[in-house]
Amino acid sequence: MQSITRLGVLSVAKMLAVTYAFLGLFFGAVISLFALMGVAVGSAAGGDGGGVMAMLFGVGAVIVLPIVYGCIGFVGGLIMAPLYNLVAKVVGGIEVELS
Repeated sequence: MQSITRLGVLSVAKMLAVTYAFLGLFFGAVISLFALMGVAVGSAAGGDGGGVMAMLFGVGAVIVLPIVYGCIGFVGGLIMAPLYNLVAKVVGGIEVELS
């Protein structure tokens, strides 16, 4: 068994930024899908339903959420990696088996 006792802070921050950006893209696509479905249902019901605003909200979610989630992931990595390094000195780190 090997033990991970130290993590590179910027490495963790970059990995979390990209991971969270992909999550933001996924959630933005889901929100966009629901916004477009709402526009379709509103149009089918014969009402205006704020179709343009709903479409802009849906498209905006696909653009804005990955950026916001990516920034949150980066900052989270900058905070969590040094905390892990500090705790790993006391506890000994995470044990992994390498082959």
